[in-house]
Amino acid sequence: MLHNRWPLLSIFLLAVTALLAPSCSVGNKTAILWTDRPEFAFYGEYFNTSQSKYKVEIRYFDYPAAQLKNTKAYPDIVVGSWLKSASTRIFFKSLDAYFSSGKLSRSAFYPRLLAMGSIDRTQYLLPVSFNAPALIFARDKGEQLSNPFTIGFDEMKKLGGAYNVESGGVYTRMGFSPLWDDDFLFITATLFNASFREASPLAWDSAALDLAMSFVYDWTHEVNTNIQAEEDFTFKYFFDPPARLAQSGRILFTYMNSDVLFTLAEEGRNSLDFRWIMEQNTIPLTEGAVYLGVPQKGKAPSAAAAFIRWFFLNETQRQLLERSKANHLSESSFGIGGGFSALRPVTEQIFPQFYPGLLGHMPPADFLSPANILPSNWIALKERIILPYLRNRARSINRDNVYSLERRLADWQRINR
Repeated sequence: MLHNRWPLLSIFLLAVTALLAPSCSVGNKTAILWTDRPEFAFYGEYFNTSQSKYKVEIRYFDYPAAQLKNTKAYPDIVVGSWLKSASTRIFFKSLDAYFSSGKLSRSAFYPRLLAMGSIDRTQYLLPVSFNAPALIFARDKGEQLSNPFTIGFDEMKKLGGAYNVESGGVYTRMGFSPLWDDDFLFITATLFNASFREASPLAWDSAALDLAMSFVYDWTHEVNTNIQAEEDFTFKYFFDPPARLAQSGRILFTYMNSDVLFTLAEEGRNSLDFRWIMEQNTIPLTEGAVYLGVPQKGKAPSAAAAFIRWFFLNETQRQLLERSKANHLSESSFGIGGGFSALRPVTEQIFPQFYPGLLGHMPPADFLSPANILPSNWIALKERIILPYLRNRARSINRDNVYSLERRLADWQRINR
């Protein structure tokens, strides 16, 4: 979720001022790092004070992947989302030497995340952080669920329907509606293997997508009477945030990504419980996973290598979590780089010390499934084309009654040439 970044921007600007002060002459001992994650200004400042041999200078861009295509002054490190697209990955050099020299260990990373940064068995990108989708509910409702870690669609439907209360033909309490959150519709499509992926500019499995949205349509009509009943309930009660409605008992479940869940105010989070959304042994990680790459034309390779070795130490990340908490950054940014650390020992052993709600709730590593490689303009495609289509299609029994996704994409491409 993008909104978690913006409270960090003032911190970013202050940190950048501090970072720039000692680097009047940027040479081969100062690495330039581009990022879309404001937390890295804080990390860079800590790196600069932790040793005196090298420095890192942080520069923020909303879309560093796009910036790479329009520069002649290349950075030494790039950290951000959407670095894996075909138009972007050509800028990065191999990172295999970090593993062959023993500076980094492949086994320390979540293997499927690491594999997404590899092309033809060559490692071009290193995973930094990721997030996962969760179903949220009031803590006192936890005993109703069958599994302490995950929940699937069938159980959501069963428990949601049993929770419903009608009075005079109107719902006064509703368990859950898949139409309450567009991102839940997208997660449903993902779990039905709609398989959105980079092409020219985008490809997907149309049959799987149609099955997913028909499933949502049927869910609404089987469990909550019809779309009008859901919309009437939403209009009447959703003046409060969904998490508060779950706490009050007005609804049973709401959808939330991990980066949003773990930046809720602590007093609110303590009254909530959660399960990771899973189907067929798959927890679909959200698309904006953060990766790190080293551009081929960087001018400070030794400084870049020093920062990378430092950053991917378990102890470094523990200290970053500790200092983020002490400086209240953890109130607006979750974990490392806005998510779970891609270093498995950090997420599984260190995160619960800072996020006690993870105790007994750690996402099962074998089920974590990274998103496909997506085009660098994915955010615009998703917000302007895909989510509006899913919203319309999930409310229609027949896909022929909905302006097709193919035509929407073609229209968008024509306008944005």
